[in-house]
Amino acid sequence: MTRLLVGPFNRVEGDLEVQLEIEDGQVRSAQVNATMYRGFEQILLNHAPLDALVYAPRICGICSVSQSVAAARALAELAGVQPPANGLIATNLMAATENLADHLSHFYLFFMPDFVRPLYAERPWYADAVARFTPHSGSQQRLALAARKRWLDLIGTLGGKWPHTGSVHPGGSTRALDAAERLRLLARVREFRQFLESELFAAPLERIAELASEGQLWAWYAEAPEQGDLRRFLRIVQDSGLEHLGQGPGLYLSYGAYPQADGSLVFARGLWNAASAQVEALDLGAIREDASHAWLDDSAGPLHPARGETEPSPDKPAAYTWNKAPRLAGAVLETGALARQLVAGQALLRDAAARCGGSVYTRLLARLVELARVVPLMESWLLALRPGEPYYLDAALPDSGSAVGLNEAARGALGHWLRVEHGRIASYQIIAPTTWNFSPRDAQGRPGALEQALQGAPVRPGEKTPVAVQHIVRSFDPCMVCTVH
Repeated sequence: MTRLLVGPFNRVEGDLEVQLEIEDGQVRSAQVNATMYRGFEQILLNHAPLDALVYAPRICGICSVSQSVAAARALAELAGVQPPANGLIATNLMAATENLADHLSHFYLFFMPDFVRPLYAERPWYADAVARFTPHSGSQQRLALAARKRWLDLIGTLGGKWPHTGSVHPGGSTRALDAAERLRLLARVREFRQFLESELFAAPLERIAELASEGQLWAWYAEAPEQGDLRRFLRIVQDSGLEHLGQGPGLYLSYGAYPQADGSLVFARGLWNAASAQVEALDLGAIREDASHAWLDDSAGPLHPARGETEPSPDKPAAYTWNKAPRLAGAVLETGALARQLVAGQALLRDAAARCGGSVYTRLLARLVELARVVPLMESWLLALRPGEPYYLDAALPDSGSAVGLNEAARGALGHWLRVEHGRIASYQIIAPTTWNFSPRDAQGRPGALEQALQGAPVRPGEKTPVAVQHIVRSFDPCMVCTVH
């Protein structure tokens, strides 16, 4: 058995190392190391509660709206305020814009460039991939960057700027839109739709969103195999063994996304159990953060985030990361777009996951299906805005209390747990999506989701940065700076 240290990874947000044990050309075990410590949970202590709206978004420049929304929801629960319908819509629009920008960036800028590596030079799709997905020069790279830039302008109108948008508050959005702005936003969403329909899907978004099985997906593929980048991805999937590569733990967590005025969620909350093929109720009280293999004090044992502690212990024996190991009733979970769509009941993803499990293929497919599902929703939300009605309700925060703010970032389940005493933050604990996915082993020795997914990954002779490992890591789209908040 040999050991291999892979990292730092390129095209990954933040610093990541993976230590592999390799035997007979396969990964036998893996340890995932988040190498930074940033300390936002300590920085927030003793601040006024509303300061969280300033500090929390700065955890990450890529998902700053998601952090803002989670912080605002914790403060809204603390204050007992429900944003008005316009405020919910505006916040959902900002969150969706950021999530879809991440999906677009992940596919075109982070994931597909791995297939222009020389080791794939003999594959029949290689020349086309080089022309389209080579960093800086590929045709689709340039188009995707231009589309992403114009797409993020939506948040400039909705929230004033991006990243670190300041309009998301407990009572809604402090930036009301006039009729002309709404029309400009609708035009920009339809422009993004046109890019997706012409370049990514070569089909109407509704056609993609309505695909209800893998049989329908592959029949659609066969109609025009050379049209659209989704079909190009599917061609690579068939040829490269991505369908079953990178198997996750089989339990999928979603906090639910895009709340509506009636209290419902567009994408439901829950836990998808692959073994039973059922959605199970989510018990937030069963979450514990295990720090036995983190460079953090764990003398109190695994703690619920409402009582969590973040005390560095950099010389702790047996530790290998700054990331805690969150568990739900002791179970290892995966979160992300795949989890979100499985819990929400999207038929194609349930069918694909039943055959392939949580894999490189199904994680990427879920992100692309989500693009097709959410853009039409955004069009309907813009049309549902009510001119002249409020976007924001003011509310007083109590001097003491505790609350939780839940949100679905592009990468999955994000939670902020807040406790206030005497008008100041007494505790602030965050579990980011990559905290779940890239967690280390717990006290029972159970590896985290990525550590499990890497087991069995093929390693070619002489590979120092195995390409299969990179495909698996990138399929989760890690954000390490959120993980080490």
